[in-house]
Amino acid sequence: MMAAPVQAGIGASPRKRDGAALLTGRATFLDDLRPEGLLHAVVVRSEVAHGRILSIDTAAAEAAPGVVLVLTGAEAAKHAGPVPYFLDPAARGGNRTDIRCLQTDKVVHAGQPVAAVVAASRLQARAAAELVAVTYDVLPHVLDARAAMARDAPRLYEDWPGNVVAHNRYGAGDPDAALAASAVVVEGELRIGRTTTSPIEPRGYLASWQDGMLTVHASCQNPHQLRWMLSVSLGIDEGRIRVVTAKVGGSFGLKMQGHPEETLVALLSKLAGAPVKWVEDRRETLMAGAREQVHRFRVGATADGRITGLVDEIVADIGALTAQAGWAMPNMSATTLPSGYAVQDVRVELDIVCTNKPPLNAARGFGKDAAHFVMERAIDLVARELGMDPAEVRRRNFVREFPYRTATGLNIDSGDFEGLLDKTLAAVDYPGIRRRQEVLRPRGRYLGIGLGFELTPESSDSPGTFVSGFDTTTVRMSVTGMVTVLTGVTSPGGGNDTGIAQIVATELGVPIEWVELVQGDTDRCPNGFGNFSGRSMVVGGGSATLAARDVRAKLLAVAARLFETSEVEIRDGVAYGGGREMPVPGVARALLTRAFAIGDIEPVLESTRAYKPGNINHVPDELGRIQPYPTYSSSLHAAVVEVDPETGKVTLDDYVMAHDCGTMINPALVEGQARGAVTMGLGSALSEQLRFDADGRLTTDRFKSYLLPRAGDLPWLRMIHQVTPSPFTMHGNKGAGEAGVGGAQAAVANAVEDALAPFDVTVRGVPLTPPVVLALIDGVRS
Repeated sequence: MMAAPVQAGIGASPRKRDGAALLTGRATFLDDLRPEGLLHAVVVRSEVAHGRILSIDTAAAEAAPGVVLVLTGAEAAKHAGPVPYFLDPAARGGNRTDIRCLQTDKVVHAGQPVAAVVAASRLQARAAAELVAVTYDVLPHVLDARAAMARDAPRLYEDWPGNVVAHNRYGAGDPDAALAASAVVVEGELRIGRTTTSPIEPRGYLASWQDGMLTVHASCQNPHQLRWMLSVSLGIDEGRIRVVTAKVGGSFGLKMQGHPEETLVALLSKLAGAPVKWVEDRRETLMAGAREQVHRFRVGATADGRITGLVDEIVADIGALTAQAGWAMPNMSATTLPSGYAVQDVRVELDIVCTNKPPLNAARGFGKDAAHFVMERAIDLVARELGMDPAEVRRRNFVREFPYRTATGLNIDSGDFEGLLDKTLAAVDYPGIRRRQEVLRPRGRYLGIGLGFELTPESSDSPGTFVSGFDTTTVRMSVTGMVTVLTGVTSPGGGNDTGIAQIVATELGVPIEWVELVQGDTDRCPNGFGNFSGRSMVVGGGSATLAARDVRAKLLAVAARLFETSEVEIRDGVAYGGGREMPVPGVARALLTRAFAIGDIEPVLESTRAYKPGNINHVPDELGRIQPYPTYSSSLHAAVVEVDPETGKVTLDDYVMAHDCGTMINPALVEGQARGAVTMGLGSALSEQLRFDADGRLTTDRFKSYLLPRAGDLPWLRMIHQVTPSPFTMHGNKGAGEAGVGGAQAAVANAVEDALAPFDVTVRGVPLTPPVVLALIDGVRS
């Protein structure tokens, strides 16, 4: 019996193309690559948060068994320049500093690279690294962003006027007048704890210099950008560099270009004359921070719950400055406000501040999650002040007509936010939860339900940077009919390769099994921008569509000649016309082997196309605002929790997410991405937090102290799909990779406050660990 064909058109959910290899352990990741003569590198990191490097003694390390090379910052600076910024603060009016692969004179956070050891094995390199003796003149340090803004605070970079990278203002209208005229004004301070991304595979690079050529295998998101960065920092022609991305075990923003180790490993290979591999350990991975912000906000409302104005003052602690994109995330926290609510009187003041902590690195949500958390907490506080249901306050303030220009300049393309709310309330049985509350509270059990709406700008284009809103794909058919798709977008493991293959197979009218996808190779793939901002299916899928349509048009033209009819169609790998049929491989073979007999049809079954979605406008309006995002996905979250007031433990009983990412190319991939983002949000809401001791050293440096949620900690995350297609993208699809973090944080925080309503508790931040919950209760009791 023949196997049934795989249902693989747009809207179907075929299995991930590499799923079997991943599940059986046969997939090849970076650390599986072991070329002949491979050496291993270990980075020596600063043990102080702030200090001048007085001396580095490498003699003992150089004499250790297996050691080939020990490199210090002074020597590295002779061969490599500064690491280019992914997003340069100076281009946006901010302060900048040179970022080196190894520090030469001063360190500004514990864990900063100061030397590197290369040896025959990783164990030998690690043992030798412990022998490198660094002497510091220890300087005062600062670990709190507000304290870092004081005039007398220790200064990380002496040529700066202070520790503020940039101060920006966002918004429009007259929020002060709107607040003054409001029936109620609520205000508060919210703290978002420092978390991290924790991909299952840490960062890693394998560099090999050979015959004047540099090949770098990297666990990264942006291979073409990495090639450019290496060219600039090492001073070699870009054409002599090849970057290849193997399987990537998760990225979540962490593996965007800009890390010092990228340049360092390439330089070590050049100096050692052999392939050199570096894979960070979990302690190094956990240094990468995300999301530490403090918001002081005021929100006004009418007596019937309509929001009139918003003022928010944000202080964002980005740690030390990095060439990676993480420092820019707070800009999106400010820009995303006031989310999907029709509030035109808004002012957001943002200070991006350096402290002596490790840098913020780009993280899923890219700052938009903070805007959702703050706005959703503010909505609940307004409802509480007015004695209204939080769901009704949201309903009265949602944007209803699209496109809609927000106070910060974003142009929301489409949506049905009330539809999301209705679907979520029905799925979670909102009235039933309220009835259960009334029954349980007299028994000493505290059940709560919280809502969180999320509007997520996706597929960013930032003018003058490598954050681009377009991408490029080549579609090529061989003489056998097999299809190779070479795309500029990459996959961090989420399955966009499967989605793009679905699109190409659908457009060409061939089985998905005929389609091979190539990603992440700068020698084979057209120039592209990789993976970030939920862009891969929007622009990768869009450019693949255009290229596939070109190839299909050529096949149809050839078939029309062969069949002597203009009425031709292709489906399931067969061309039909004039009562005749021919398998697509026969049509391809006819063009490529009988080109002169076919006639004036160019004998090429290949097309390279770029796709630029609509709704992007870099011309500033009268307020200086630009529109950098083509699409806006949305979601409505409901969390049901039970809180034990004696222990402070929060137990998740139920979770529902109604999600709208426009047309779904592959619903199974959408659900996988959404559940992953929600889980990340739940972790940062309940248990995850990076902590530092008084000397600035990371104390949560392993999974025994940095507490990721386990499968048993979570209920089944229920998903509901709503489809409002974007009018500005190829298939009406929107990004589906970032939404979930901020909505989950907000829904949990609101649910905990709802559960503890009898105690008159006000939630002031995340994570809501048991000690934090107990402190909230005790603060009211005292």
